[in-house]
Amino acid sequence: MELGWLLWGTAVLLLLHVLMELSPAVNFALRIGFYCVLCLVSSALAAAACLLVNGGRTVKNMRIIRAVVRTFKYFFGLKFEVKGLENFKVEGPAIIVSNHQSILDMMGLMEVLPDNCVQVGKKELMYMGTVGLIIYLGGVIFINRKSTSSAKMVMSEVAKTMVADNVKVWVYPEGTRNCTGDLLPFKKGAFHLAVQAQVPVIPVVYSSFTTFYNPKTKLFTSGKIKVEILPPIETKGLTSDDVTKLSDRCFSTMRETLFRLSGRPS
Repeated sequence: MELGWLLWGTAVLLLLHVLMELSPAVNFALRIGFYCVLCLVSSALAAAACLLVNGGRTVKNMRIIRAVVRTFKYFFGLKFEVKGLENFKVEGPAIIVSNHQSILDMMGLMEVLPDNCVQVGKKELMYMGTVGLIIYLGGVIFINRKSTSSAKMVMSEVAKTMVADNVKVWVYPEGTRNCTGDLLPFKKGAFHLAVQAQVPVIPVVYSSFTTFYNPKTKLFTSGKIKVEILPPIETKGLTSDDVTKLSDRCFSTMRETLFRLSGRPS
């Protein structure tokens, strides 16, 4: 009986391997499915560790989450080439802004995430099972993107908390995933927050995933991701009148860096 199960199991694995080699769609579906299962299972285990070590919701849990998620790259054959980590070493709080490409961004985020840093995420993430639980325990700040007044109120509180607790806040200024190899226009919330709190903005740029990951063409293979942390941009002395100029400056610098890292002409 055991030999029969072993033979059947081997046959199924061989069939899946052949299908993955022959069909990009099957390969993509299986890899995404495995990624989702890995996220759910790892989140459950990490949540238990967070509760045992730190007792509840705190940014300190990000160290545990970071250690767990950093192992994901080995399952998918992804390599990270990181430059500019020293730019995170600023005194006091800061706003970190980066490009947002896909569900794989979590791996890139945790690869470089500095200590005492929380992310801003959409409220819907809270309801994603164990993934929602772990990001709640990690101190992620949730905003309701459908309610402008609610989002502004939350961001105002974030500014106070950021300075009082000396934490950095990570924001995706594009507001949504964008796997085109370019940047979407930036929303200005992160830059209003930086000016309100008078803290520097630190741009972080990830090279385009399109050479190894593209949902439209069902592409998902191994690959290399270049990450560059750019020098901080000071906001001391700036007012709300300077927000647009600050946003445009970040957008221009990050877009130029994105094209350079991705090996495409600007």
